Amino acid sequence: MLGIAVQKLVRAWRIRRDPVGYARSLGVCVGNDCRLICLTPSTFGSDPYLIRIGNHVTITAGVRFITHDGAVWVFRERYPEIDVVAPIVLGDNVFVGTNAVLMPGITVGNNCVIAAGAVVTRDVADGSVVAGVPARRVKSIEEYWNSVQKRAFHIRSKPLAEKRATWLNHFFPAGQSGKGSARSGLESGNASA
Repeated sequence: MLGIAVQKLVRAWRIRRDPVGYARSLGVCVGNDCRLICLTPSTFGSDPYLIRIGNHVTITAGVRFITHDGAVWVFRERYPEIDVVAPIVLGDNVFVGTNAVLMPGITVGNNCVIAAGAVVTRDVADGSVVAGVPARRVKSIEEYWNSVQKRAFHIRSKPLAEKRATWLNHFFPAGQSGKGSARSGLESGNASA
């Protein structure tokens, strides 16, 4: 029992310390400049060596790569050796949102966004933004850029205090705040106020 607990702790430490190295140790082919956020031992499923991830790719928390069709279990009494597997390939410059599920045999092109919670059951063309269950193309990457520009802040490298002040002033202008308002709670660091 203690040995299993220690193994789990070591694996969790490895995943957190070097998620890309951990994925590669499983056989996942991972390109350069990738972010693998909040991986778990189940992120890459039972056949991680069938997964190819391009350059400059972000995989966020809760994403699942499903490389085999486990439902063929219902045929195992009749066909005990049956297995249905297929690779998953992600191109370059791809963002995969929280809790997305990537199904067997799909290829995601370059410059794509997979929305949070999407279930990708078919190939995604270059320059696409997909969302939904099953995932469908909702816009091009250019359309997404045009929509995001309107609400973007160009302050990523600023100190947290400066970001916070910018966002508070933007979302809760001084004229809208008052004692007991949402803004006064945020300014004090008490989000529940």
